[in-house]
Amino acid sequence: MNKRRFGGQGEMDARAFLEQKGAKILEMNFRRPTGEIDIIAQQGKTVLFVEVKRRSSLRYGRPAEAVDRAKQAHILRTAMLYLQEKGLSDAPLRFGLSDAPLRFDVIEVLPDSIRHIENAFDATGMGW
Repeated sequence: MNKRRFGGQGEMDARAFLEQKGAKILEMNFRRPTGEIDIIAQQGKTVLFVEVKRRSSLRYGRPAEAVDRAKQAHILRTAMLYLQEKGLSDAPLRFGLSDAPLRFDVIEVLPDSIRHIENAFDATGMGW
């Protein structure tokens, strides 16, 4: 299986996982020049921006470790564009605040498990 297909299957597994938790999927693979967000969902009033990482083993560490500061910055910029396009442009001003209706999650997909890391990161310290 090629890398793109492998990752795509992980995204579908993560989508099903979120839907089982009651989340409504708003977008899959939202791409803009600033980057891509694998899944954008809504759970209650909270908008979730989800990065999915699938691995066949833990040989090279946890999948979430691949979501470094640079990747986080791309996701944050892309999330800002999404919010602007949807008419929610004041929301980015609240990134990183506990009362914000936004959340940045990572879902790790492994052969025998799915791990959902809620609030995996925010914009604190990124100059937003």
